[in-house]
Amino acid sequence: MTLDSGVPYVTTWTTEQPLPTEVIARPGSGIAYADETLGDRDGNGVLWQRMASRPGRGRPEFGKVHPLRQRRAMRRLLCGICAGPPDRTEQGVLWLVRDFRNDWPGWPERMAATEPPVCLPCARRSVRVCPALRLGAVAVRVGRSAVAGVYGVRYQAGNPLPIAVADAVVAFDDPAIGWVCAAQLVRELRDCTVLDWEAV
Repeated sequence: MTLDSGVPYVTTWTTEQPLPTEVIARPGSGIAYADETLGDRDGNGVLWQRMASRPGRGRPEFGKVHPLRQRRAMRRLLCGICAGPPDRTEQGVLWLVRDFRNDWPGWPERMAATEPPVCLPCARRSVRVCPALRLGAVAVRVGRSAVAGVYGVRYQAGNPLPIAVADAVVAFDDPAIGWVCAAQLVRELRDCTVLDWEAV
């Protein structure tokens, strides 16, 4: 599914609901599913949210991201809208990100991004049609980006079962990573150049 159909690749559809699971504690290492399979964890050992995959069936739920498609787009550096290659120049790969330049010095350098990169046609169209992006999207060329962690639900020990406490971004080298059920892959953006739209 692409923006040509009006639906970005990473968007969740109404038929794609979380699958029933029971989250349990793994002694000394965090959480697991009671009926865990090999496909429930990534190569870093992180537990991922289980969700049905039925793109194009039902109605799109704009603003909700499908974990598997977002993870694929982020890992392979695919456009999050059409799933093709993102726009790339000598300055780097094109990203559309929310404007937080007033929130910290040096933004967007070292920003933790959950939005995949974009190709040029999708970027231009998205800014026109996406209500969230019309509120303040910035085009950024990213020279380097590394998969650095996940965004998901963080748990803590409970009795008898672990308790979901907060949504959080957690780096792979953080000991808390074992207590996260991931929903989105995170890349850290480096060597960033903020662009004027006219230069995109």
